[in-house]
Amino acid sequence: MDELDPVIHAAARLKITATLATVPDDGSMSFPRLQELLDLTAGNLATHLRKLEDAGYIAVEKTHRGRVPVTYLALTTTGRRAFEDYTAALRSILGG
Repeated sequence: MDELDPVIHAAARLKITATLATVPDDGSMSFPRLQELLDLTAGNLATHLRKLEDAGYIAVEKTHRGRVPVTYLALTTTGRRAFEDYTAALRSILGG
């Protein structure tokens, strides 16, 4: 049986990776936009993002728009591959 990646398998982290997988390879999404799409609290989202970042699955870029700090998030090549492997393993488990 195929193993499901435990880093991605948590519901919130699966939603995060699935959402970021829709962003083109050279693109990113702002923290507030991801928070809005997933309807997560800032603290909950930050906690799950940290686990994904520690695994090397997402890149976090902190910058400023004018004087306002902004955080941008993107899947890394490793993260995109891990998500593809996760979905393939899930399909295999489900018999697809």
